[in-house]
Amino acid sequence: MKTLDLRGLKCPLPVLKTRKFLANLAPGDRVQVSCTDPMSLVDLPHLLRETGDTLETQSRGDGVAVFVIRREQR
Repeated sequence: MKTLDLRGLKCPLPVLKTRKFLANLAPGDRVQVSCTDPMSLVDLPHLLRETGDTLETQSRGDGVAVFVIRREQR
């Protein structure tokens, strides 16, 4: 699984960087995204509805939201 550390970045950067990262993944690849921006809890799931990719898990602790995303076929 690949990782994308976006801690410390503010909206809209986490979504923009996640979108760009996902565009370079092959279908079936997974990425773990870590964010500290509270808006990522709303923005990243919304992005995935747009892209059609799958949010496998979402967790939160110590001010960090962690998302595991699977790239889907286009």
